Amino acid sequence: MEANRNRPAVIPGKLKARSGRMLCLLALCLSLAGCRKESIYTMDARSNFEALWKIMDEHYCFFEYKEVDWDEVRRTYSRQVSDTMNQYELFDFLGTMLAELKDGHTNLVSSFNVARYWAWYENYPANFSYDIQKKYLGTNYHITGGLQYLRLPDTAVGYMYYGSFSNLVTERGLDEIFKYFMDCRGLIIDVRDNGGGSLSYSDRIASRFLDEKITAGYIIHKTGPGHGDFSERYPIELKPSDRSRWLRPVVVLTNRHSFSATNDFVNKMRLLPHVTIMGDRTGGGSGLPFNSELPNGWIVRFSASPILDVNGQHTENGIDPDIKLDMTADDMARDRDTLIEEAVKWIHSRTAGETQ
Repeated sequence: MEANRNRPAVIPGKLKARSGRMLCLLALCLSLAGCRKESIYTMDARSNFEALWKIMDEHYCFFEYKEVDWDEVRRTYSRQVSDTMNQYELFDFLGTMLAELKDGHTNLVSSFNVARYWAWYENYPANFSYDIQKKYLGTNYHITGGLQYLRLPDTAVGYMYYGSFSNLVTERGLDEIFKYFMDCRGLIIDVRDNGGGSLSYSDRIASRFLDEKITAGYIIHKTGPGHGDFSERYPIELKPSDRSRWLRPVVVLTNRHSFSATNDFVNKMRLLPHVTIMGDRTGGGSGLPFNSELPNGWIVRFSASPILDVNGQHTENGIDPDIKLDMTADDMARDRDTLIEEAVKWIHSRTAGETQ
């Protein structure tokens, strides 16, 4: 941290940013392209139950890690299947079975509903309030693509909020952001309540904070129907952007609703010496999703390929922050965001003595 105190806020990169993951993802897309479809259509309840159980049994990637006895799940739920179930009862029944996996990436999709598991964040403190955040953003903040940003008044600290990795982030937009923050001592990147989206945007933003190429983790793929049938680990490499980069102090704010691509972004950013992760444990969601179709046409989405951290460990259940911090009731009563306030203090403590 201290070694970066006197570095320029933004420097031009000399290396072209490419992710080593792209080859792995290309291979995955070629092998799992589209949606696996059933060849015979039927609304029969037991046929759809058996098809769903088998699809998950052969392709879901976290049975062993989560210690889920899928055979026992089949025995339990098989006794409850009835051919007198209407489509709505069957949908709720199959959705309840999938919830045994406790996986936010697992959904059953029909024309009338989407089954989802949200307890991975619902049972945790929110640690974020849009109403309070408005007090900081005001009405004159800047917008580029999916990013909202401004200089926090009287702090010499930049603040950037990204609410979804599904929202557009362009290289030109990032250039403008870092130009705008040129005179700031540090930067707060707020990804609280960001439920994920594109891994490409995760790479695009993270590459702006690199000084050298890093191995950010590994990806493995299912190679057979067995619960432990996986490929070797393939490294995920990330190179610095060849455009403007930021090497001064950064605080990334997280909460339990930081999921999927956001989890991936935090996993990369925590490897950098000038970056501090502050807030609550992320929501996880490290499995790349895959779709398959049931005999009745419903779609099941589930985790198929795990992404591991640089130590080869799963981040499916989330990533702990460097500084664990919750929003306090006293601060919230005064319309203060505890995490933003503490992030500003942290940056000032790392840049003490610098002129604005």
